[in-house]
Amino acid sequence: MILDLTITIQPNEEGDKNFIEKKLRTALIGTLKKSGSDFSAKNFNFKFVKKSIDARHGRQKFVLRYKAFTESEREKFERKIIWKKADISYGAKKVLIVGSGPAGLFAALRFLENGIQPVIIERGKATGERKRDIAQISKRGIVDGDSNYCFGEGGAGTFSDGKLFTRSTKRGDVEKILRIFCEFGADEKILTDSHAHIGTDRLPQIINAMREKIISLGGEFYFGMRCVDFLTEENSGKKVVKGIRAVQIGSNTEKEFLGDAVFLATGHSACDIYERIAKVACESLEAKTFALGVRVEHPRTLIDKIQFHGESDLNLGAAEYRLTSQVEGRGVYTFCMCPGGFIVPSATESEQIVLNGMSCAKRNSPWSNSAIVVETRPEDIPQKFFEQAKEAGAVALASLYFRSWFEHETFLHASGMDQKAPAQLLKDFLRGKLSCDFPKVSYTPGIVSSRLDEWLPNQIAFRLKEGIREFDKKMRGFICDEAVLFASETRTSTPVRILRDRETFECVALSRLYPCGEGSGYSGGIVSSAIDGENAAQAALRKLAAD
Repeated sequence: MILDLTITIQPNEEGDKNFIEKKLRTALIGTLKKSGSDFSAKNFNFKFVKKSIDARHGRQKFVLRYKAFTESEREKFERKIIWKKADISYGAKKVLIVGSGPAGLFAALRFLENGIQPVIIERGKATGERKRDIAQISKRGIVDGDSNYCFGEGGAGTFSDGKLFTRSTKRGDVEKILRIFCEFGADEKILTDSHAHIGTDRLPQIINAMREKIISLGGEFYFGMRCVDFLTEENSGKKVVKGIRAVQIGSNTEKEFLGDAVFLATGHSACDIYERIAKVACESLEAKTFALGVRVEHPRTLIDKIQFHGESDLNLGAAEYRLTSQVEGRGVYTFCMCPGGFIVPSATESEQIVLNGMSCAKRNSPWSNSAIVVETRPEDIPQKFFEQAKEAGAVALASLYFRSWFEHETFLHASGMDQKAPAQLLKDFLRGKLSCDFPKVSYTPGIVSSRLDEWLPNQIAFRLKEGIREFDKKMRGFICDEAVLFASETRTSTPVRILRDRETFECVALSRLYPCGEGSGYSGGIVSSAIDGENAAQAALRKLAAD
């Protein structure tokens, strides 16, 4: 017998285990009486499931959810993950995984659970070397096109907040994904916090531990290898991917990798991969809705006071928010909110400005930031980008080229200097005025005062203004003297989807190619991408077993 229990406590009561257990027993007895059960409360164990903060009506409290279960149900709460080295049922099948972000790594782990040893090809560097390249972006404005905040071991998630919240709970086993993170070093709080995160200061070590496990079980990693072509053959009138051609960055040495299945887990920023698919099978690409906008930064204490209705209790941590609005048929919403965090440069080319947010595990910086983005549909894209896309072989690339143009425009409006970002006080953005005096900001490459309201595409600037005014009605004080806008936020998701079969997860026009993760256009965020990688791997296992 398994029961759901919910109790509320004050922040200062969180550490009192006897008090919490007493409340749980009282809640359990009440639940058993209502159900008419003859079970005794003594027969139950408790499992902490989720913690959330309720700060409505100016009263701060924690809401704690538990599972109460009898001894016979204990096995359901103690699932273990087992990896094994060999399984003769798949013979000598070989799997290639292009990209080592969440989708690629969790696909690799799923194959290892079934005894298949994957080969992982990553254009970027391992975390240690990647850290040095990332430091150069902020210190000297130098962007390495293959080793940056987006490309490298662990993908875009490694040097981000490590947010683990997802609404994709029906796609797969979210708890299993979180447990795997814990097995490799994540704090077990991620299993219970309602908006769990790991922190950019801890993620690299976790990713390293995953790599070491994969290698110990026979998996292989090739870093600094950029995929430049797909090796295909015809079979019964259909193109079949039998491997990839990659170039070793630095030496430009080419190497061919052959496999019975090729996983494409290259992330939302690998524009060259979409162009390569356009040349091989343009019918595989489809334009999709994405989002463009800015980042906003406030003092963390200000956001805490708004959300917690006054002075914040230290036990509550840094406050979060999520705001949405509709302006003339398009959604305007906050995304990737980073409480107690920093704004960081996430460009993947030298002459572009791309912003992202991140936080350390403690979320204790003096600032809180968030993307504010506008829903952008294919019909919003200017015609000239469709012409450019036609020349590249697929009209679906038009949104991608528009995004690239927008990122380059942002660079030009920052005077084309290093990775400084164009910025404007939020109040000045709303009233159309150049900003002169800025508060201290978290963005270490620096900022350049710019009239964002003048040069952002009108369809975006207008909706941002109206959306921000709506946000201030929901969060009084959101519009304030200290709030700063930074341009531009463009990588919330990919503008292109690689079409795949619902059941087999294979690309519709390229057999044995399995697009997965954010770059496929079917997931967004760490957990949903990890689930997508697992699901694609499971589909491939079925086919490999049948072959």
